[in-house]
Order: sequence, then C-alpha cells, then structure tokens
Amino acid sequence: MIGRRSVMGLLAMLPFGKMAKAAGGGRIAVIGAGMAGLAAARALRDAGADVTIYEARDRIGGRVWTKRSWPGLPVDLGASWIHGLKQNPITALAAEAGAPLHPTDYESAAAFGAGRERPYPAEPWDMLEAAQKRAGKADADMSLRAAVEALPRWTKMSLPDRNAFRAAVHRMVEHEYGADWGDLSAWFFDEAEAFGGGDALFPHGYDQVASHAAQGLDIRLGTKVRAVTATRDGIRLTFADGSEATADALVCTLPLGVLQSGDVTFDPPLAPERQAAIDSLGMGLLNKCWLRFDAPPPVPAADWILNLGPPADLWPEWVNPSAAKPAPLLLAFNAGPRADEVEAWDDSTTLASAQDALRGMFGSAFPAPIAAQVTRWRADPLAYGSYSYHSVGTGADTRRALAGLDWDGRLAFAGEAASPDHPSTVHGAWLSGLAAAQALTE
Repeated sequence: MIGRRSVMGLLAMLPFGKMAKAAGGGRIAVIGAGMAGLAAARALRDAGADVTIYEARDRIGGRVWTKRSWPGLPVDLGASWIHGLKQNPITALAAEAGAPLHPTDYESAAAFGAGRERPYPAEPWDMLEAAQKRAGKADADMSLRAAVEALPRWTKMSLPDRNAFRAAVHRMVEHEYGADWGDLSAWFFDEAEAFGGGDALFPHGYDQVASHAAQGLDIRLGTKVRAVTATRDGIRLTFADGSEATADALVCTLPLGVLQSGDVTFDPPLAPERQAAIDSLGMGLLNKCWLRFDAPPPVPAADWILNLGPPADLWPEWVNPSAAKPAPLLLAFNAGPRADEVEAWDDSTTLASAQDALRGMFGSAFPAPIAAQVTRWRADPLAYGSYSYHSVGTGADTRRALAGLDWDGRLAFAGEAASPDHPSTVHGAWLSGLAAAQALTE
C-alpha cells in the first residue's frame, strides 16, 4: 500500500480536478445505493460516465426500506413520508414510478390517555421560539433544553406544567429530529427549508421510488467497502472480502453514523473541515414498531393518535394507516434516548410494551396484536442511526463542509447529512446526490 506521505505527494502533483470533471467516458464509483447514491449515479450516467454503485446491503434503498413479509401489507421500516409535495423531486419520482400516495395531515389527530379521549394538548412552539430568540443573543450556541430552562417563564412554571411542556417537546421536537433536546442546537435545530403542499405516505411502499430510480444502473449488492485510497491512476476501493475495484472518481454516500464509526478508512485523510463536520454533527434515532391485528383496530379515523400516558414518553405517537383505507395495522414510534432504551429489548418485550400502551390509551378491551415488526437502526452497522441532526455548535455551514469535493476534486460526498437546505429527508439525500454529480462534471 502507498504510504500516507507518498499519497499526499501524489495529490499535490496529479491534475485531479481536470480528471474528475471529465465525466464523459470516465469511470465513477458510487458507495451506497440509497437515494443519494441512486441520484448521483443516474446523473453521472446521463453525463456519459461509466458508473458502478457498490452497496453493502443485499437490497437497494438504504434507509428507504419496505418490508413485504406480511402478504398484502407492505410496511416501511425506514423513510415513510414525502415531506412537502409541491416541487419536491420525490413527488416527481413517485409519479414516474406510478406509486400511489396517501396525503396525511397533522391536523387529523386525536389524543388518548388513561383509557379515554382527552383534549389535544397545547403545542410548545411559542416558548421554543422565545428560547431560540433569547439564545440567539448569546455569544455561543447552547442546547435547546438550556435555552428553555433559562427563560424566566420556565422558572415560574409549576411542575405539572413543566411536565406537560416536556412531553410536548418529546412528541413534536425529539421525534422530529431523533435526539434529546439537551443535544439539539438551540440556534439551528430546526434550520431547514421546506417544500409546500403537505405530506404523503406510500400505501404500497416507498421502495417503489427506489426501484424506479435504480432502473438501468450497474449496482453490485453485498459489496461492503472497508477502505478508500487515492492512487496514481485514481481511487481504489477495498472491500470486506479483500477484493478491490478502481475508478477515476468516487461519490461517497455513506450515512453519517458510518462515517463517524471509522468502519471505512480514507487514505489520505479527509480535509480537516470535512472531518470536523463528520465528528460534530449528531446521528439521531427514530425507531418504528409496526403492529398487525386480525382486523382494522378500533381507533378514530385520524392520521395521528397521541398517547398522553402515563407514561407519555414511551410510544407517544401513533400513525393510523386505516385513515386512508381499512388495514389491520398501527405504527408507533420511539425517538432519542427512549429509542436507544427500547432498541435493547427483544421483539416480544417491545410488542408487549406497545400493547400495554394501547390498552392504557383505549382501555383493557383493546385487541391484542398478532405480530410486530420492529426496527433497530442504531444497531445497524450500515447506518448506526436513523438520520442526522444539528447538535450544539453545528448548522447548515457544517453540512456544507461535509458536502462537496475532497482530494482535489476526485472524491465527492453526498447524503442527507450533507444537505444544508433539506437535511434528514429523502429529498435532501436525492438533491445532495445530484449536487455531487454536478460537482464532478461541471
């Protein structure tokens, strides 16, 4: 293997920029067949490059993952929604794929607790906005929790009011970003652009979009990359089985959690600002528990059902697929530290806990589920989490430092964590893949 100092010398001498941008006829490798990798590969292929995708899993899609083990009942274990239907590239892909959509509405909601329907709880946005505004005047970023607890209003709140506010933050913030409010940046936790037009689910599975996007691409499944090395002629990939492949340039779409783990090495090291971005962003966790029943469960015809407890921080949010069409399914979530805790349970314990929550919400007569499908994204060695978030001290500029080109234009980065405008979303991953392809070809 070429030594690190020797490679650094090569990087200084070789005309990487010109070689990488000559996509026509060039050999481009893409690590990852998730939505970012598929987008980059399609764009590079259309620009005339010879593109190969190397995917460690035995399927495409990455964190878009539809499970079809229940006949006639596909369930999305990864991404579920198109967030913002208007001008969203995933909406256009869904139309091309002929994938039906079911719009959902956050206003279509009901709240239950202690065996009965209860008034919908107050939302925390006014107080969070005040905390952000106050924190914005500080010299340094702080956690969202610290910003809230510094408010005079917080010190005057009764313990029950604090608990109610904390429960609302858990449901509406920690579940959105997959992280504890003590880890989220007060300045930038919600920094993202949004498309209009509401949200929508895929009744027949999100994988329809990934399958459509993958058509005609050269995808090598089961090829886990262990090392990426700059060589005199381009880039060498070393796989877990010891085999190798070479290319003129590379698009890396590894999830943030994998980049942070060090499971894939880069020689020479990445640019300091890129490595700092990788180290400082947070990798959040949102896990799902799909429950299957003998018949559509007796719940209100609402998209969202809130569990007001007690306890309110375990299984606090449920999605009702029957709001679109009768289905014997319910979907529950756990996020942040709660998700880390539940992830350590086995399936039977998780199912029993979810069933207890439903009977606490609706009463002891609520029917028992007959099966469950549970995710454990933190334990997944090809993800190590669900999606990225802005930890204290990070923001859109951190993501810009992660995105783009390294190794003098030979190595490009993409993925939801590398999207400064649309982080933590499927469309953000897709757009980042297109941006990486453009950077290599323009």
